[in-house]
Amino acid sequence: MAIEAEKAFMLGLGINRVLLDSGSREKLSKDYYWYSPVLEKKLHDKLADGIIQPETDEEVVKVLEIAYAHQMPVTVRGAGTGNYGQAVPLNGGIVLDLSRLDRIVEWGEGWARVQCGVKLGVLEREARVRDRELRIYPSTYMKATVGGFVCGGSGGIGSITWGDLWDGNVLEATVYTMEEQPKKMIVSGDELHAYIHNYGTTGILTELVIPLAPKTEWTQSIVFFDDFMKSMEFSYTLSLDDSIRKRLVSPHEWPIPSFFRPIKKSIRQNQAAVLLETAEGTLPKVTELARSFGGEVGYSIPSEKYRSGIGLSDFGWNHTTLWALKCENNVTYLQAGFSLEHFREQIKLVKDTFQDEVLLHFEWMRSRGKVSPASLPIIRYTTEERLNEIIDFFNKHDIFVANPHTYSLDSGGRGILPLMKQRKLENDPLRLLNPGKID
Repeated sequence: MAIEAEKAFMLGLGINRVLLDSGSREKLSKDYYWYSPVLEKKLHDKLADGIIQPETDEEVVKVLEIAYAHQMPVTVRGAGTGNYGQAVPLNGGIVLDLSRLDRIVEWGEGWARVQCGVKLGVLEREARVRDRELRIYPSTYMKATVGGFVCGGSGGIGSITWGDLWDGNVLEATVYTMEEQPKKMIVSGDELHAYIHNYGTTGILTELVIPLAPKTEWTQSIVFFDDFMKSMEFSYTLSLDDSIRKRLVSPHEWPIPSFFRPIKKSIRQNQAAVLLETAEGTLPKVTELARSFGGEVGYSIPSEKYRSGIGLSDFGWNHTTLWALKCENNVTYLQAGFSLEHFREQIKLVKDTFQDEVLLHFEWMRSRGKVSPASLPIIRYTTEERLNEIIDFFNKHDIFVANPHTYSLDSGGRGILPLMKQRKLENDPLRLLNPGKID
């Protein structure tokens, strides 16, 4: 379609929120891909022809029907807090902004049914009023939507106890296909694997059922160590100790803690720091365990101040990269899975080889029930070639890398790719849903 015909088509949809001005198209065609200098170069000029913000499932279906008839690409968007260009339209067309589908539909016993545009911070607040809380959520939870997290994320705060999105942390999804007459599907069980971390390529998710945990009063603390490996041994032992309930176990080698400007006065110079959220009443046991590894609790926030200001989870997961970028403009990151059996040797290899070019930051989590050392190392970036050399080194030494410097699910994403590709063929025969993100 010609540009003017596209505009006429979008304005004729009968939907109130159709945005065609350049400012809206520029803003809502972007996400946080700029964490990656590689993606920044590839995606900075990509732009939708129009933004549509439906407020009901019926409006979503109307957009899909007409887009299919005119063979217009549709790229779905939540809050745009993803880091891999998930919400960036590679081929113009429509960005379908679902942030106005933001209603909590129903509360159940240990679950909530929500529209996809509900912000995770809102859901957490409302759940805690009801003596429940989110199981897992990203560090961007105040802005991120439930649908955006399910379709573009994987794990986060709480994953040390509850695992990642594939570990039963999505119970059901309402999905619409991209066909002449879009089908509504209610998906659950293993079939959800076709839609978790799918970047909106296999169907449009408008409603989700999310399991909730009983509310815990959380104490936050930082344990400091002279030696990073001691911080890893402590955090590993803590992660295995089920008598201490945990939401965050996040070790950082120096100088990463120096990037945390809002709590700069509480950071100890030249020391590794382990950021913790543990259940109220566990701090004495945490302190005792820390001492046994040569560490010391040097900062804490009592449970009554949880969520009353900046919290330690605001410095973990990929917020660590954000704070680093505020201090050094030549940094980026990787997503890496170290071996539980060999993480000590792997850490030594990485540090001996790259020294301060690679700064290590781990997030202990459970995956399929097993404790594992996930890492989001900070990379002092020089060239794409050098970045690829580092990735190749990691892979050579059995450190799995989910490459955050590609927008393709095939070459960097997570998820159950064979099932996703099968559903892509079935649900999107013209390949109009976020084209270019999955082969």
